Amino acid sequence: MVPAGWFSMGQDEGHQSNQPQHQVYLDAFAIDRTEVTKAAFARFVSDTGYRAKGWNDTTLSGRAHEPVVGVAWRDADAFCRWKGRRLPSEAEWEKAARGTDGRRYPWGNTWDADCANTAEMGQQGVLPVGSLPDGASPYGALDMAGNAAEWVNDYFAADYYTYSPDHDPTGPNIVTDRGLRGGSWASPSEHAQTFFRDSSHSARPNPRVGFRCAQSLSVADE
Repeated sequence: MVPAGWFSMGQDEGHQSNQPQHQVYLDAFAIDRTEVTKAAFARFVSDTGYRAKGWNDTTLSGRAHEPVVGVAWRDADAFCRWKGRRLPSEAEWEKAARGTDGRRYPWGNTWDADCANTAEMGQQGVLPVGSLPDGASPYGALDMAGNAAEWVNDYFAADYYTYSPDHDPTGPNIVTDRGLRGGSWASPSEHAQTFFRDSSHSARPNPRVGFRCAQSLSVADE
């Protein structure tokens, strides 16, 4: 659970799309502790008969606890809806990753290659979810830096922070690429920073991209 309140989003440095740093208020929400696994996605496909572009359950053997990757945005969205949840907004994802103290990485402000499965680790692929518990975010979310990059609900616009609202922003109305967060096993550590923004064509399965689900909470749930 991530309680309601303000946090610092973005950063006044680096890529222009990360700027400017600004204060954002979010209502309370919950977010999955780990990325959705191949086993969980296989259950979704089996129970519903859903046809997911890029999904092949022959890759499941011995890899059930790895994050599902290579599914299009709409398939990730369909899974979350099946669970009674949704994809997190970009703002929700960032708050869950960095907390309210503006940290650079989920675990703090100093890079530690043992806390994230990025290019620096040299793994050349995903690890089972939760393999690096020392990389946990302030709210206990795992693998928010590296492993699989993650779809968010928002469309992506590089200049969005220059006009985004300060309460529960949901992204631009421009219908283009969808946002990605967190970086993957193939990404440099720069992409694993909590404020780093990226995007991908939502209709094309990306073998480095997975997702996790979120859910709005009422005051009674807090």
